[in-house]
Amino acid sequence: MRIKRIFAHRVELPLVEGTYKWSGGKSVSVFDSTIVGVETDTGLIGYGEVCPLGPFYLPAYAEGVRSGLREIAPHLIGYDPRELAKLNHRMDAALKGHPYVKSGIDMACWDILGLSTGLPVCVLMGGRFGENVRLYRAISQEAPEQMAAKVAGYRAQGYTRFQLKVGGDPDLDIERIHAVRGMLLASDRLVADANTGWTQHEAMRVVRAVRDVDVYIEQPCLTYSECLAVRRNTDHPFVLDENVDSLEMLLQAKSDLAMDVVNLKISKLGGLTKTKQARDLCVSMGIAMTLEDSWGGDITTAAIAHLAHSTPEEYRFTSTDFNSYVTVSTAQNAPQRINGFMTASTEAGLGITPRQEILGPMVVDVS
Repeated sequence: MRIKRIFAHRVELPLVEGTYKWSGGKSVSVFDSTIVGVETDTGLIGYGEVCPLGPFYLPAYAEGVRSGLREIAPHLIGYDPRELAKLNHRMDAALKGHPYVKSGIDMACWDILGLSTGLPVCVLMGGRFGENVRLYRAISQEAPEQMAAKVAGYRAQGYTRFQLKVGGDPDLDIERIHAVRGMLLASDRLVADANTGWTQHEAMRVVRAVRDVDVYIEQPCLTYSECLAVRRNTDHPFVLDENVDSLEMLLQAKSDLAMDVVNLKISKLGGLTKTKQARDLCVSMGIAMTLEDSWGGDITTAAIAHLAHSTPEEYRFTSTDFNSYVTVSTAQNAPQRINGFMTASTEAGLGITPRQEILGPMVVDVS
């Protein structure tokens, strides 16, 4: 089996809530997603998806995905898509860095591996642990009372994990944390995610002001050293995200005891293959994980479900169902939220079928 063609479609994904806001005044109302297809000489086609959270979150942007695909795709024609380690080695040799560009190709090749063997991706990634995957809901940055009201609404839908977007004015963020935590049950989990938005002294003010609140603190500052300083001055459970973008950083953070939970995003690390490496390392080191991606629709959600469902439950802090945040469905049979949980498909591959009428014309076509 050989790759004979790599192509891509651009799809806009408007948000159900209209807009999504986080630290530093950043916001997005329509996500620009790239659906990647890898076609083989046997007729099998696998699909992946890459959807950066705008151009100002991580070093990634939507048009960069498509430009990068045009650069890297010619180097992969003729390779066996099932030989994932070899394929990733070839991608890294053909294009230095830019892991998000490679993510959709790698995801599509896992889909092909599943289709060719008749097995779901989660089985190929280690096996299905548990009956379902617990989800969190991200709460866009607004006034404290509005955020608390949204959390109440999502609790009614079955969510028990909430990621509160903070990283703005510290005094207002303190109010946000108190307001939301005050209406949750003791068994619910609340994460205050600053997305690098606080300076070190601001982060210290916040953690001291909420010292008696049951809350996780996620990625308070821009740099690893600043986050580590905050970590060493609080007893709140601590989550790292943006700073952990490689196995080297993961090992460094473990050595420094810099976190209790790590957020592993598929496109940030370069695809399912490299995220699985990080996931397995976390399991061996006893580190809990949020398993997700930067953003996406049905295909990304399917990939998250398979990655999470193949992770031992005790190390699965939470995941998310991005397809419930957007108004456009790009694939049939994608995982759907049921009472705050989702399950990975039992069908071969990712278990999804793209909606060709939604994908529209190709914007990349290399053969």
